[in-house]
Amino acid sequence: MLCFCAMVVMNVDARPKKKTRKHQRTTRVVKRAKPKPPTIHENPYSTCEDTCDHVHGIDMSHYQGEVFWETVGEHTKMSYVYLKATEGSDRIDPRYERNIDLAHRYGLKVGSYHFFRPATDLRLQLENFKTQCLPGEQDLIPMLDVETLGNLSVEAFCDSLHTFLGMMEEAYHQKPLVYTFRNFYNRHLQGQLDDYQLMIAMYADDEPVLADGRDYIIWQYSCKGRIVGVGGDVDKSRIMGSHTLRELRYKH
Repeated sequence: MLCFCAMVVMNVDARPKKKTRKHQRTTRVVKRAKPKPPTIHENPYSTCEDTCDHVHGIDMSHYQGEVFWETVGEHTKMSYVYLKATEGSDRIDPRYERNIDLAHRYGLKVGSYHFFRPATDLRLQLENFKTQCLPGEQDLIPMLDVETLGNLSVEAFCDSLHTFLGMMEEAYHQKPLVYTFRNFYNRHLQGQLDDYQLMIAMYADDEPVLADGRDYIIWQYSCKGRIVGVGGDVDKSRIMGSHTLRELRYKH
C-alpha cells in the first residue's frame, strides 16, 4: 500500500508543469507637439524680420535715447525709419537732426512725422513741422501721427484734421501718410481718410482689420521690439501684402 502511494505521488510530480504566460505591457509612445516659438509680443528679442520676406522698418524719437545708427544699418534688416520731427505748435524732437543725418548715412530710407494736436493753432503746427522736415532730406512722404481728439467733438476734430492734411499737402505737394491706432480709426476715422495711405498700429499677432475694410500700407505690430544698436524698446512695422516701399517715395 505504501509503495502504491509513493508511485502515485511520483507520477503527480512527474507531470509537466503548465507554462505561465506572463502579461506583456505595451508602452504607447505619445508624440508631444513641439512648443511654438514665442512671438515678438511674448519675447521682444524674437525678430520677425529674420523669418519672413516682408519689408520692415522702425519709428524713432528721443524716447529711444542715443541710437548707434551704424549698427542698425549694418546689422539689422530694417529698410526704413520714420523719425519724429515735431509735436504741436512748438515742440521739436531734440534728437531729430542727428537721427536723420545718421539714418541717411547708414543706408535707411527716411521719412519724418508730426504729432498732431487738433485743438492747437494749425498754422503754427505746420510752420513748426516745416522748420524740421526739409524736402531735400526726405526719402519718404511726410507722416501725420493722429492719436487724440484733443477734447474736441468728433465733428470738430475731423474738420481740424482735414484742414491740416490739406495744408500739409499744399506745403509738400503730395498727400501725407496718416498714422493711427486701429481702435482710434474704427471709432473716429471711418470714411474720413479714403484719399490717404494709412499706417495702422495694433500690437498683436494677427494683422489688424479695419471696421470699414480699408486697406493700409504699413502695420506697426510692436512697440516693444528690440534691435541691435538701440538700448530700449523700438516701434517695429512692416509693409503689407503686395504694397511696396516705393509707394511712399517722396516726389522731389
